Amino acid sequence: MLELLRIRDLALIEDAEIEFAPGMNALTGETGAGKSFILRAIDFLTGQRMAPDMVRPGKKQALVEAMFVHPDGQESIVRRVLSAETGRSKVYVNDKLSSQGIIRDMGATMILHTSQHAQQRLLQPSYQCMILDTFLKDKSLPKIKENILNSLRELLAKKEALKNRSANLLEKKDFLEFQRTEIEKVDPYLGEEEELLSKKNLLRQHEDAGKCIQNTMDIIRGEHDLSGGLSALTAEMERVCDLFPDYEKDQETVVEFKHFLDELGTRLRSQPLDFEMEESIDDIESRLYDLSKLKRKLGRTLDQIVGMQKEIEDNLNFLDSCAIELTQLERKEKELVDKLRAALETLFEARKVAATKLTSRIEAELKGLGFSDHVHVEFEFEPHELYPDLYEMRGRLMWVPNPGQAPQPLEKIASGGELSRFLLAITGLQGETDKPTLIFDEIDSGIGGTTLNRVGEKMQELAKRQQMILITHWPQLATLADRHFLIHKGVVNKETFTTCRQLNEAEVAAELSRMKGKE
Repeated sequence: MLELLRIRDLALIEDAEIEFAPGMNALTGETGAGKSFILRAIDFLTGQRMAPDMVRPGKKQALVEAMFVHPDGQESIVRRVLSAETGRSKVYVNDKLSSQGIIRDMGATMILHTSQHAQQRLLQPSYQCMILDTFLKDKSLPKIKENILNSLRELLAKKEALKNRSANLLEKKDFLEFQRTEIEKVDPYLGEEEELLSKKNLLRQHEDAGKCIQNTMDIIRGEHDLSGGLSALTAEMERVCDLFPDYEKDQETVVEFKHFLDELGTRLRSQPLDFEMEESIDDIESRLYDLSKLKRKLGRTLDQIVGMQKEIEDNLNFLDSCAIELTQLERKEKELVDKLRAALETLFEARKVAATKLTSRIEAELKGLGFSDHVHVEFEFEPHELYPDLYEMRGRLMWVPNPGQAPQPLEKIASGGELSRFLLAITGLQGETDKPTLIFDEIDSGIGGTTLNRVGEKMQELAKRQQMILITHWPQLATLADRHFLIHKGVVNKETFTTCRQLNEAEVAAELSRMKGKE
């Protein structure tokens, strides 16, 4: 049961708090007053999405919260906040952060929302079959069927992808083998090109170092004989010093430089120049040429070619193993088809049993809602192919409103008023087990006269069993409510507001008079 609903800054509602009664709660007001905002808030709270433009203009967020009382007496406080900026929402259950999935599951058992839109859904055969499935003795049967069917679809998609990939690779097989042969001839490895260039640079450096040392030795001891010249210079400087003592320091400098040069020559001669490397520069140049030629031929970088080598091998191995994998998938496919066939047979038998019981009960409900005592309802089962030569028998609702007519689909003969009563009858039956809060949003459209009284009696009967929230424009129905709320739209300081307030006895009488057009 929905005990309390609080709405803040949603659409035209600034702040509204509604305390619902256990029985029938009527929401009335002028067309366009904002009654739908109340229901949108409840839907939002039970898992449905809401656009960020539903946040009241000028506000950062909208808040909807409610207190639900479960059949066992436990209470749950659910709060959901919608951001105007991001459009995202946060969900809290009993003040703990939760998820849309949890409140959606909770809403499925706590709220049963029926509207004029649901009338159109009732005309859809798929929805009619879904209604039938809610009355199965074993409600897990449709889910079992769906799980097997989903597994089969996934397998078929995998099988199709396998075949497509195999066909595509078969067209490229010769080219793949050519690429593999070319790569295997050269047999490159990751980073080889950089490694060869580094070795080549190192060899060049050592060659240059050897030449530099040899040139230096030639200058010191070779053709130029710098060392011999310094020896002669030293002897001459001694004679100069004998004649001119002021040049003694210069002579010392020449002698020191002669000693330094002799020592330098000794060190240069002992400098190790041996550098061991398996490859010569010619070998490295030849390998780099082979790698370059391979890159040009395949139009890839060397690293890409190395990666491509594994990809080619995997693709060719795939072609070898594809037939085995397809055989395994076909065996699994047969198993799933057999499972699905058995599940469909079980589901069909269960649907036939449920259809017999449900149609009998719908007929009884319709007679209580003003239909002819001769009204007849039945489910016609139509085959829907799920897999070649494998069919699901889905129930489609057929009815005979008057004797002497052949069964017809609802969409061919049902009027708006008839659909409204049909929906009311089915909703009442659906809510028997969990006893959720029933929300009827103007499903009384197209009904009038004595039929409206019969509808009111049925709603009163349902309201004694479980909570009901009713939006209506009919005073005959609103007067039956245990609690009456007025939805009003007004303008204050050039701002539009929608308000919702519970009416007292005198206000109820005034609102009923307005609804009758007597104000």
